[in-house]
Amino acid sequence: MTADEAPDDSPARSGAVDDATIEARGRALASPLRMRILRLCLHEGRTNRELAEELQLNPGTMLHHVRSLVDNGFLRPEEPRRGRRGSREVPYRATRVSWGTPVDGIGPILLETFLQEIDGLAPDDLDISRLGLKLNAAHLAELHDRVRALLEEYAAKDADADGAPISLFFASHPDLPRSERGL
Repeated sequence: MTADEAPDDSPARSGAVDDATIEARGRALASPLRMRILRLCLHEGRTNRELAEELQLNPGTMLHHVRSLVDNGFLRPEEPRRGRRGSREVPYRATRVSWGTPVDGIGPILLETFLQEIDGLAPDDLDISRLGLKLNAAHLAELHDRVRALLEEYAAKDADADGAPISLFFASHPDLPRSERGL
């Protein structure tokens, strides 16, 4: 899941969206590129041109992805502003609707997004932990519930004005022998 900015009474949080909306939103989020766009627009509005430059894409291609995110409620346009050559540009800001939006098979998409986002970072820029545990179903559920509650708590906080943008990735998986992984 990603953290953008939905109020507690939004359709994504309240469950008041129909199946067609959920399916359309799932398709919109089924792209590491779109997940990266949401992250870039989380704390400040960015224009199509700025996003295209940052992600090294053609502005027309970027516009297609931005429109999909706007159409599905994941981005909202802010007040237009003047661009470099006096042209009218519209910055977009993430709405946080993606946080809590169910998406089938999101794990590999989030993993690929994470790998793209850390590409080129110095090893010292990463704070990664790995832990092996042996838990029964109840303790595993408790762990996931506690981590989810912590993530929800921080997702609900306003951004710190003096803060630096970070991304957080948490994953758990069964330690299956190679013979059981379908490899």
